[in-house]
Amino acid sequence: MRRMPCAPCMAALAFWALALPASGEEKPEGAEKPLWEIGLGVGAVSFPDYRGSSRQRTVGLPVPYFVYRGKTLQADRGGLRGKIFDSDRVKLNLSLSASLPVKSNSKGARRDMPDLQPTAELGPSLAIGLWRGKTHKARLDLRLPVRAAYTIRGGVRYAGLIFSPALNLNLDPFGHSGWNLGALGGPVFANARQHNYFYDVAPRYARPGRPAYSASGGYSGAQFLVSLSKRFEDFWVGGFARHDNLHGAAFDDSPLVERKHAWAGGLSMIWIFGKSSRPAVSGGD
Repeated sequence: MRRMPCAPCMAALAFWALALPASGEEKPEGAEKPLWEIGLGVGAVSFPDYRGSSRQRTVGLPVPYFVYRGKTLQADRGGLRGKIFDSDRVKLNLSLSASLPVKSNSKGARRDMPDLQPTAELGPSLAIGLWRGKTHKARLDLRLPVRAAYTIRGGVRYAGLIFSPALNLNLDPFGHSGWNLGALGGPVFANARQHNYFYDVAPRYARPGRPAYSASGGYSGAQFLVSLSKRFEDFWVGGFARHDNLHGAAFDDSPLVERKHAWAGGLSMIWIFGKSSRPAVSGGD
């Protein structure tokens, strides 16, 4: 049996890609924030093999944690960020995502087809602040991520482009409890190359009930996510649930789409065991 390389690493990246956490301003209120923090935790996540697959799997995984609070550059579970246009309302982030390898077997829509290789997605994301409430630490922003996908096993190969604009709301649901409730939702779009990778059926793999199929680019469905997390002194705990709706997607008539609704979810606990003796510089919040 062939091994799937870097599966724990890809699973960890997939966890954070699904969770889409808020920025790392989770130090207990009133506490001085160090310039950097590092930690490690464990988590469990359940999700389909790919959007539209009827096969659901659950994996346990290590979860790394790193926060850097520089004046012009910041890094946390939400990626890398830097201020642009000298405005606190407009920031440029690095958007990351991933998909795990999928082993085709004798059952399911992909039977006798080639395995899906793991992919990594990377690209810029523009975050625009739309509203900030006076209570409950509420804020609403528009996220505009564009990511290029590449297979990372058996050679790097371009696997398409993804654009997923979304509205993102964060607030403390209990006032000043330190908990953060996040809600994110919006449409997903991708080019034909991305849809081809997951949903095409080449003529040589056509079978009764699985005709040859070639997907076009365009609308990829919609995603809706809710997360809840809290930072304690030396621990972080959190979880999320995500729903995918593929009705009306450019590929929703592919024979590889077994269902048009899917759920994913996960839980994690992280121990923060290292931090800088230097405080965050002014403007690093």
